[in-house]
Amino acid sequence: MGLTGDATADAGRAKQSLGRVCLALGWVPVLLLVPLAIAGPEIPPTYRYVPLVASVALFGMPHGAVDYVAGPRASTGTVSLRGVGLVVLLYFLLGGAYLVLWFLAPVPAALFFVLLTWFHWGQGDLYAVRGLFGTVHVDDSLQAGLTVLVRGGLPMLVSLLGFPERYRAVVESFVGPFGANVQGLALFDAGPRVVLGVGFALVTLLMLARGYRRARRHDAAATDSTGAPGSDSPIRGWGTDAAETVLLWMYFLVVPPVLAVGVYFCLWHSLRHIARVVLLDPASVEALSRDRWARPTGKFALEAAVPTVLALGLVGLLWVAVPGSVDTLAGATGLYLVGIAVLTLPHTAVVLWLDREQRVWP
Repeated sequence: MGLTGDATADAGRAKQSLGRVCLALGWVPVLLLVPLAIAGPEIPPTYRYVPLVASVALFGMPHGAVDYVAGPRASTGTVSLRGVGLVVLLYFLLGGAYLVLWFLAPVPAALFFVLLTWFHWGQGDLYAVRGLFGTVHVDDSLQAGLTVLVRGGLPMLVSLLGFPERYRAVVESFVGPFGANVQGLALFDAGPRVVLGVGFALVTLLMLARGYRRARRHDAAATDSTGAPGSDSPIRGWGTDAAETVLLWMYFLVVPPVLAVGVYFCLWHSLRHIARVVLLDPASVEALSRDRWARPTGKFALEAAVPTVLALGLVGLLWVAVPGSVDTLAGATGLYLVGIAVLTLPHTAVVLWLDREQRVWP
């Protein structure tokens, strides 16, 4: 299966439709929240949790709930019992092992969750840049690696730079129910944050500069003998990549972490992955190519429903099993995110499977 998913005219139209929706629903809330966070009144703490709470049903948890059909469809084009069984086994083994780690060593488990999410959200945007939006400047393994490093680091690191104490409080809400704390971690001190911030800014500039140079090279190759540029400008694709990178830098630097990550999780990362999964289904592609959204939307919701309920059951079991008490909204949200963490490890393995089948990495 190819990367872009537009081997046919129907698939190309479906991908364009989904790409426009992902850009609109991702960019609009980010563009609204940046000036609001800078110049508007402070958002009440309770309201900051609304997107994360909504992620239970609004794209967040459901986006990974369809792994059992996404992997087989990417591999063979159909959903087989063998493929579903493989995904279930991945979740049982990887998720189960990670769940045990939370009880045995909650602080390392929490730090691993941050690093895992850094990679996973980076790999999600690598697909979006190369597959969903069809840019060509990410054309070698180094540029792909830089893209994953930067795109994943925007939510996971830049929020730490802008809001170290609030970031600490979120991580504390992960480990608190297990009787641990993160008060002694040097990660939240000024010195390490300065080093990380300067280093990450330099890596961001390297990614953008190298991407621009490669886009210029593709642009020159696409220019016909009359000197007219090709119809799909590589520079335009790089411009979208650069604009998103700069926008997300600003967003995570000024918007409080719980709110920023909650909105990003629902309307950026999850929505783009859902678009990727929908494009794996020929019936949904055919419907979208004719601007018929009801069938693919309903099919996704139906396929995601039962695994989402089971995932919520896992969170409920955590609530009962953890040794500490959870009696605040922040604590409940933290425990919900621990459940998300347990599911993220096998989910990332499935996405790596999709990456291999779709040749996402150049």
